[in-house]
Amino acid sequence: MSKFLDYFSISAPAPLKPLDSEQTKRYYKKLRLQAFGAATLGYSLYYVCRTSLNVMKKPIIDSGTLDATELGVVGSALLFAYAIGKFVNGFIADHCNIKRFMAVGLIVSTFVNAFMGFMGLATSMIPSMVIFISFAIMWGFNGWSQSMGAPPAIISLSRWFPLKERGTYYGFFSASHNLGEFFSFIFVGFIVSAAGWQAGFFGSALAGVIGIAIIGLFLHDTPQSKGLPPLNELTGEPVTEAEKKSIGSVQKQVLRMPAVWILAMASAFMYVSRYAINSWGVLFLEEAKGYGHTEAISVVSINALLGIFGTVLSGWFSDKLFHGDRQWPALIFGVLNACALILFIYGGDALWVNSLAMVLFGIAIGVLICFLGGLMAVDIVPRKATGAAIGVVGIASYIAAGIQDIASGALIDSNVTIIDGVKHYDFSQAAIFWIAASIISFLLPLLNMRHKRKD
Repeated sequence: MSKFLDYFSISAPAPLKPLDSEQTKRYYKKLRLQAFGAATLGYSLYYVCRTSLNVMKKPIIDSGTLDATELGVVGSALLFAYAIGKFVNGFIADHCNIKRFMAVGLIVSTFVNAFMGFMGLATSMIPSMVIFISFAIMWGFNGWSQSMGAPPAIISLSRWFPLKERGTYYGFFSASHNLGEFFSFIFVGFIVSAAGWQAGFFGSALAGVIGIAIIGLFLHDTPQSKGLPPLNELTGEPVTEAEKKSIGSVQKQVLRMPAVWILAMASAFMYVSRYAINSWGVLFLEEAKGYGHTEAISVVSINALLGIFGTVLSGWFSDKLFHGDRQWPALIFGVLNACALILFIYGGDALWVNSLAMVLFGIAIGVLICFLGGLMAVDIVPRKATGAAIGVVGIASYIAAGIQDIASGALIDSNVTIIDGVKHYDFSQAAIFWIAASIISFLLPLLNMRHKRKD
């Protein structure tokens, strides 16, 4: 057991490399860029292994393997396991070697996706109830392993970047969510269209293998583990009183901060609207607006692509234009998120209208994932408790996302009509639920308007 814990513990400092000041700066910048790139690309491929099921829902329903309610339960199994896991693993990751921790999570997630692909090939020989239970259990395992991705990736930003640059790089990193969703919609969606939904799981497993290699080669634990001085010496950032305390005591301090919990609840409601589109947007376009499967996937994938634009710019413009204040940008893009969702649901069937709605929704959600989903909480806690802050926000966000999946599936199934033997779904009740959540999400952060970030 001790060897197991030692394997995951923070790397011991390596002997200082015999470099002059200029060489040290170049080496530090090279390694932090590698760590940033590995965290961003690695986590985007984590996301492919998480969101693959979203593009398979219609083919799975059409095949008669599972219905919308069952898929809602399967999806929620991942989200609930992810919520609890992100809280637990956020606290654990503060103490860990982030490279090893992140790589192990993706190894398990990759295995789960491949296993579900094999199960899908055997559906004709397995009772549907066994398929349902097996999918729910395995997707729950996937949720736990997925929770080992974000905390170490974000901790890498705290360990390698000073506070004055963190917002900018956090914004770039947050694009990994949208990049992963885009890969999932395009790459996995293409495979599903060409070879069936079972093959989609094998495609996401392949993405996981690539992510494991990137993390293993390029993600670095700490500057000290690579023979460099501590971050504050490299950047001239002063050592705060919190940095002198133990990790455990600082984490307890985070749990007692009302501002962190307010941000967690705001993120929770934002995640309801986010996962409403990611989980049900394709089915909504197919059932409510008559779009074909490929066309529906293409439209919904726009929000993932444009989300990259929103997240990349969010940290930079809040650092440069708002001097590190995330409150007003979060409010502006929270309102935009609600407006885009209303346009998507009630704006008619025209392709350009729904595409525009996904453009606006993607940009808004991209910014909000960066701000409400982590950065605003990370800003107001000490560096040693980065994982704890992400854990608090994460458990609230993904419990809400899981409730959304169950509630939306039930609301959609409760309004089914059968015409000529074909099921038709009514999204009117689910739509009200989604829009109300998006409005609450931008009102809650107003309670934190006077709370300053932790300089």
